[in-house]
Amino acid sequence: MMHLPTTLFAALSLVTTFVNADVEFISPKAGSTLNGGGAIEIEWKDSGEAPSIADLTTYQLFLCAGGNDEATMIPCPALTPTPGQFSVTGNKATGTVGIGIGADTKNAYFLKIISTAKTGGTVTNYSPRFTLKGMMGTFPANVVTALEGITDTKGPPTVNNVGDANNPAALPDASLFMQPYTMQTGITRYAPMQPIPPTKITKREQKPLYPTSAVTIAKTILPLPKPQTTITQSQTFSISSRENPATPAPHPKDDMAKFLARWKD
Repeated sequence: MMHLPTTLFAALSLVTTFVNADVEFISPKAGSTLNGGGAIEIEWKDSGEAPSIADLTTYQLFLCAGGNDEATMIPCPALTPTPGQFSVTGNKATGTVGIGIGADTKNAYFLKIISTAKTGGTVTNYSPRFTLKGMMGTFPANVVTALEGITDTKGPPTVNNVGDANNPAALPDASLFMQPYTMQTGITRYAPMQPIPPTKITKREQKPLYPTSAVTIAKTILPLPKPQTTITQSQTFSISSRENPATPAPHPKDDMAKFLARWKD
């Protein structure tokens, strides 16, 4: 059984001669060897393929190892506790790699990034493979078997589920956002549209959006969470603003002017 460390990790790479994704990672290089437990500096750019980074909002990063299908991969822990934002974090990230996640098999590791599009849906990209040396863990038998058949540094193919005019089937059904989060299953979960604060307080008592649920205290180690990304319903509320055209009020000339003058020195 493979044990996962509590410290999460980050490392990203993409072969520069094989680009079929919205994000192209330029550091570290494909097929490179990295130190397990060390700091990793990563950088990426827009690949020029649709969807562009400008059309994406948030992302989540995962470290994987094994074959090119989920059945032959180790569980992919999230590299970030919360989704990153392309407009905030830019094109760089830093993280560390725990030494207990697996073995140091050549080109066993690759990364997965799930990005949410402004139009709805997600695009999942996989980096090429790289090696982590100094690793102290082990891989399950099915992962070892899958790695024996790997002969290059290519990772799994891109999965484009971005919903737009060319791919309307990828747009989430509106009913998905109405299901309570705890009642949903699968690796992708859906959250309702974020409410807009009112312009004034009209009620003195607040009612919960959903009924309370039972709580069971864990007495043993719980399994790893299965959800990998959360899609929030697109916001339909919009605002507009303009400069105030009113003429500024003149400076006071009465006792208030004398009061304010006291603070000039």
